[in-house]
Amino acid sequence: MAVKIRLARRGRKKLAMFDVVVADARAPRDGRFVEKIGTYNPNTNPATVVLNEKQAIQWVLNGAQPTDTVRAILSNKGIMYAKHLQVGVNKGAITQEQADAKFEAWKAEKEVSIQTKATTLQQSKAKSKAARLEAEAKVSSARAENIAAKNKVAEEALVASVVEAINEAEEEATGVEVDEVVAEAPAAVEEAPVVEEVVAEEAPAVEEAPAAEEAAEEAPAAE
Repeated sequence: MAVKIRLARRGRKKLAMFDVVVADARAPRDGRFVEKIGTYNPNTNPATVVLNEKQAIQWVLNGAQPTDTVRAILSNKGIMYAKHLQVGVNKGAITQEQADAKFEAWKAEKEVSIQTKATTLQQSKAKSKAARLEAEAKVSSARAENIAAKNKVAEEALVASVVEAINEAEEEATGVEVDEVVAEAPAAVEEAPVVEEVVAEEAPAVEEAPAAEEAAEEAPAAE
């Protein structure tokens, strides 16, 4: 029977995970399988792959055909390179110890590369986060300055309106008092001559007394 190494989907919607399985080529994608040899999680960066390397190498050497996606996964994990080394061992080109040493050296180099990539990604995320926070802080500061400026203008306008209202009230109050004083002052001035006239008119009545005396003196003459 034709055997394939492929992915079997599982997990939630939009958060799919996959099992790396060995199954009959005629079986449906998520149907029955012969053996599960690993898992693949594409939701992480870099993707997380857990693989039983010995079983994967054995199945590849036995002729199991991986799908394109699984072939990329196996190459990334060194399975295809291990197959190449094992073929050399089977042909007598190299010894098993040499093949194992080369494979271990390749794995160590690959691990360093993965760690470097992960560190670079973390640093990039940290820088991106710092830049985003700085930009948000600048936006918040500018917004606060604009709000403060608007509040200051509003306060100045309010103070100006209050001062103007106070000044208008004072002007109105002062204008009423001045008009009353100005209106009453001429009346007081005009009343003063009236008193003088009355005094002037009454003064001659005192002078009439001699005339009465003259009439009294003339009375005996009439007798």
